[in-house]
Amino acid sequence: MIYISISLTSRHFKTLQPLKILKTLTSGTQIENIEEDFRNGLKLMLLLEVISGERLPRPDKGKMRFHKIANVNKALDFICSKGVKLVSIGAEEIVDGNVKMTLGMIWTIILRFAIQDISVEETSAKEGLLLWCQRKTAPYRNVNVQNFHISWKDGLALCALIHRHRPDLIDYSKLRKDDPIGNLNTAFEVAEKYLDIPKMLDAEDIVNTPKPDEKAIMTYVSCFYHAFAGAEQAETAANRICKVLAVNQENEKLMQEYEKLASELLEWIRRTIPWLENRVAEQSMRAMQQKLEDFRDYRRVHKPPKVQEKCQLEINFNTLQTKLRLSNRPAFMPSEGKMVSDIANAWKGLEQVEKGYEEWLLTEIRRLERLDHLAEKFKQKCSLHESWTAGKEELLSMKDYESASLMEIRALMRKHEAFESDLAAHQDRVEQIAAIAQELNELDYHDAVTINSRCQGICDQWDNLGTLTQKRRDSLERVEKLWETIDQLYLEFAKRAAPFNNWMDGAMEDLQDMFIVHSIEEIQSLITAHDQFKATLPEADKERMTTMGIQGEIVKIAQTYGIKLSGINPYTVLSPQDITNKWDAVKHLVPLRDQMLQEEVARQQSNERLRRQFAAQANIIGPWIQTKMEEISHVSVDIAGSLEEQMSSLKQYEQNIINYKSNIDKLEGDHQLSQESLIFDNKHTNYTMEHVRVGWEQLLTTIARTINEVENQILTRDAKGISQEQLNEFRASFNHFDRKRNGMMDPDDFRACLISMGYDLGEVEFARIMTLVDSNNTGVVTFQAFIDFMTRETAETDTADQVMASFKILASDKTYITVEELRRELPPEQADYCISRMTKYVSGDAPPGALDYISFSSALYGESDL
Repeated sequence: MIYISISLTSRHFKTLQPLKILKTLTSGTQIENIEEDFRNGLKLMLLLEVISGERLPRPDKGKMRFHKIANVNKALDFICSKGVKLVSIGAEEIVDGNVKMTLGMIWTIILRFAIQDISVEETSAKEGLLLWCQRKTAPYRNVNVQNFHISWKDGLALCALIHRHRPDLIDYSKLRKDDPIGNLNTAFEVAEKYLDIPKMLDAEDIVNTPKPDEKAIMTYVSCFYHAFAGAEQAETAANRICKVLAVNQENEKLMQEYEKLASELLEWIRRTIPWLENRVAEQSMRAMQQKLEDFRDYRRVHKPPKVQEKCQLEINFNTLQTKLRLSNRPAFMPSEGKMVSDIANAWKGLEQVEKGYEEWLLTEIRRLERLDHLAEKFKQKCSLHESWTAGKEELLSMKDYESASLMEIRALMRKHEAFESDLAAHQDRVEQIAAIAQELNELDYHDAVTINSRCQGICDQWDNLGTLTQKRRDSLERVEKLWETIDQLYLEFAKRAAPFNNWMDGAMEDLQDMFIVHSIEEIQSLITAHDQFKATLPEADKERMTTMGIQGEIVKIAQTYGIKLSGINPYTVLSPQDITNKWDAVKHLVPLRDQMLQEEVARQQSNERLRRQFAAQANIIGPWIQTKMEEISHVSVDIAGSLEEQMSSLKQYEQNIINYKSNIDKLEGDHQLSQESLIFDNKHTNYTMEHVRVGWEQLLTTIARTINEVENQILTRDAKGISQEQLNEFRASFNHFDRKRNGMMDPDDFRACLISMGYDLGEVEFARIMTLVDSNNTGVVTFQAFIDFMTRETAETDTADQVMASFKILASDKTYITVEELRRELPPEQADYCISRMTKYVSGDAPPGALDYISFSSALYGESDL
């Protein structure tokens, strides 16, 4: 309601100014005299129809006083129906020509229909008009609009209003504050000539009056507001459209970037997996070591950038979804197969294949190491056996017994018995050779054909030796009855020398036997066995002395009885010198074996130091990573401090983690040294390098994701106008109902949380809310989803209807818009964007090239093209 009192001073009853204003506002009503023209009510009703644009009731045609009063009452009733309260103004006073009452009514009409519809930021008409003037003239020197009287006396305020909207009409820099009449007349003339605003005021009256008429100036200034309001409305509409289109363009750019990054990462995974799935084994240790080195390069060089890309992809996706929610756009749905979950699954598959490939590499290296050892051992034993069997077939095939003497026959018999004993002793070696060949075949040795061929030759030869031995024995036994007993001393020597020689052969073979161990315990076991062997040497030396004593007794008997010795023991090929030489060889090999075992002890001790060195670091780094994960989790849900403080704390954590990278690199170096030393187990720690790598990658991903969530909360707070206190209240509510303290709420806890915050939830409404906060049906509500939901409940966003209304203003209330209108009202980039995406408007009354802005506005808030 507008309350007008008639208690006005005499200067308010001057009729000149309201009369000029009425003539300006109602051209064609022929109002010449305020005191007389309104007394019959007819011109008063006509005035109201012209100024309001509405029809009043038909006037009474009579000229009697009661007809005039009735017409005036109809006019006054119409004024009251518009929310104007007339105080002390009655129809009788107007009919009687009361100037005070008539002027009060006229000013009421002017203020109601010329000024009251002005509103700036929900203020009253007068306050809104004053605020509009202050904003428009704020940049201009010597202008300080505080009211509607003395602030306008120098004319600069009116000139500033014109220059602000039409700088081409007035050169403001040439105006002087000491020329108020010139300034006022300039403003009046320009407004009348170019803005169609009649000259309602007189410059001399304004300058010479201590306090100009407030209502007159306010009415005149309102004409400028109405003249420029349309342009400002178009500017506001254009700004709104530019803002909406800029948001849409930015979102589309982010979508395209996500699609590009996702495609590149998935392509890299697709190309890498076949390489990791290639399990074709190499035939040499060097080639397999090269494969292991290539795999290390992949882990150190090629994979870490892709881990960062994957993390950045998730951050970009979360940021894009947050921006879409804030701008009231639908959620971004990537192309088929490029969802974050699809990339996570592909990455998981890569890591599984990667783990299998590493295990295969290590297993294959162990296999090749074992194969090389067995092959070398096979060759050594084959060489010893072939050396022993050389010439044995020819010897067994000889028929020397046919022309031999009795002594020689018996000697040949004893010699053959010794050979049989030796043959039986070598049976174990042949079985070892066959067993090694079988194991090489089972381990898929690359040169198995050669191994099998050599093994088969040895086995065939061994069978032939057995057959020839049996044949020779049969022949000797057949003629044995014809010959005398052979010298028992030679026989005893041969019997003692043969097993002792076999023992020395076995000892020499054991002392030269190759070994492979992986721990100190295993090498200690070999050292113990070697020490036990050395303990038997005194007893063996006694056996040697006894055997050599037999030979000495033979020589003594021969010398005593004058027997001429041929120098050859007929019962054995072994000579005392052979025994002596082999014994010396055994004594020479013992310290060499000691040296080999001690060198292996040193190597195993070095490996143990590497194990302890790796374990010492791993047992520190592993718990450190877990501790940082827990600390970051606590920071993300802590309600103490602002989001900026949380962000600062998280950035500090991130820097600490980056600074800690050197410890991971050092542990990688120790791990590499361990693998190069063929160390495959470590009893001093439960942490493997794979555990540490996975934990480190999870820590990097967690800190990046947590920082992104806080950034999104800040973005949400700033965009939606959410206060820090509201965010703290949301966080406190979430923490209270996060009973497991894992940063997530079960559906039941979430329902309880909403009820505690005043929501009245039915099953249908709660199900609808759950589809918003848990769109992937994971069964939990995260803190970010909870914050997004609460901000949507407490903030407003742009809508498609608002954008349509803005386009309608630019199109002058048409249902279509032209290319010329878009280029005139919008910046070139946004205009081109609209023209390229708007469809043609199909209607008979539309000009060629008309565009449909209604469907375009709806599409901005509908399904994405990507």
